[in-house]
Amino acid sequence: MSNYTMKRHVISYALALACTLLLAGCKQKTVLVPVAEAVPDAILEIRYYGTYNFVGERIDGYLEPTALLTPEAAAALKKVSDDVMAQGYRLKIYDAYRPQRAVDHFVRWAADVPDTLMNDYFYPDLDKSVLFEQEYIMEKSGHTRGSTVDLTLFDMRTEKEVDMGGTFDWFGPESHPDFCGNPETGEYTGDNSKSPAGRSITPEQFANRMILRNAMLRHGFKPLDSEWWHFTLKDEPYKDTYFNYPVIQK
Repeated sequence: MSNYTMKRHVISYALALACTLLLAGCKQKTVLVPVAEAVPDAILEIRYYGTYNFVGERIDGYLEPTALLTPEAAAALKKVSDDVMAQGYRLKIYDAYRPQRAVDHFVRWAADVPDTLMNDYFYPDLDKSVLFEQEYIMEKSGHTRGSTVDLTLFDMRTEKEVDMGGTFDWFGPESHPDFCGNPETGEYTGDNSKSPAGRSITPEQFANRMILRNAMLRHGFKPLDSEWWHFTLKDEPYKDTYFNYPVIQK
């Protein structure tokens, strides 16, 4: 092969690679948008970018402390934000789009049963060996499809997070929307029989969960029956696609 021909092949390969990267970049911008731009009133506290999470370290794929969603989910979340703002609250985002590499990180951590660094903070009532069995950790996550968000409320009057009676990512029945009440009717029952340690939440804490839940449901999101903070856009655009783009603002 002549030097000229070799150079042509190298140039062609370089151009093809550049086009591929450019298209990938364009696709990322089209598929996912920054929540901070779409919902400017939202507060971001991206737990998997830091170390205060159930693993205890930054999670793979979180390159910046930002949140991404599909444009459809972001537009719906803006409506939720406007709704709760009128009630005196702001949205506080813990997580949104989650790359598959982050889910893989969770799976590796769960398989390492002796690693219980954050046990006291997130799963004191559970033996770590049951996390797969009880589906606290799974190999796929709805977050990876780009239209799921984990969030809470921030009270603009007190300038504090609203008391939901439990922390984000608590592994246990205390995180279920029906813990101590009926989320369909909004009735507080006080039934804490599912809590292995006899924990409970107050009527006010249950009502606070319902404020968030009802606002999310009014604007096209559906809840998860095991996490009061977790909501997915009903009409999510990528129902069968699991992305692996890193979490980065641009």
